[in-house]
Order: sequence, then C-alpha cells, then structure tokens
Amino acid sequence: RRVSSVLNRDVKHFGKQHLFDGSEETCWNSDQGTSQWVTLDFPCPVKVSQLHIQFQGGFSSRLCTLEGCRTGEELVKISELYPQDSHAMQISFPSVEETVLDKLRITFGSSTDFFGRVVVYHLGVLGERL
Repeated sequence: RRVSSVLNRDVKHFGKQHLFDGSEETCWNSDQGTSQWVTLDFPCPVKVSQLHIQFQGGFSSRLCTLEGCRTGEELVKISELYPQDSHAMQISFPSVEETVLDKLRITFGSSTDFFGRVVVYHLGVLGERL
C-alpha cells in the first residue's frame, strides 16, 4: 500500500494503515493538494468485483479514477466513480469483471474540501484471487 500524502506527515494518527484496520475511530487523512491517491499492490493476481469506501463528509472526492495493471505493465484507466459527499459506506461495482490486476490505483481527483484534503475511514477491495 502506498498513499500520495499524510496530513502534516503524522503517520501515527493519519497513516495508510488506518485504511484497513477496521476501526471506526481511525482514518487516512491526506495532506492538501489537488490530486490524492492510494495504490494497492496485491501479492497475487486478483479479479476485482467491488470497491467499498467510506469518506468523512466534507472531505470526500467528487471523482475517483480507478487504474490497474499486471506486474511490469503501465497503469490503465478502468473506471470513473462519482461518490457522494457523505460519511456512509459506499459500494461501487466497476465494470472490471474480466480485468485481472496485480496493482490498483484509486485517484481522488477532486475533493469536496477547499484545500483538497481527503479523509477515508474504510477502504475495501473485494474480488477473487487467481
């Protein structure tokens, strides 16, 4: 896992580990900027079927671009998602049923926050290991 930035470089409180810890008390909080992202490298190829994401209302993304690739290849655009500015869990079904990935990048292109910060409490990628 890699992320574009962490608020004030405070990895302990706002780092990428909080995307997947299952706690409602913790989150990944990006720093300021116009384009934030999360990159996931899978240990084996996967066929992605769903993306679960929970933002903090007021710090969500208006546009999420999904890109993916196999090991050694360049990232290719898979889908664009338009999340709601809400704290509710959002479930997306991108049309990637036939796409096998080793790497997935989610780019948050437009934040609802004036300074471009994005806050994510939960990120889940569901699919099938191949």
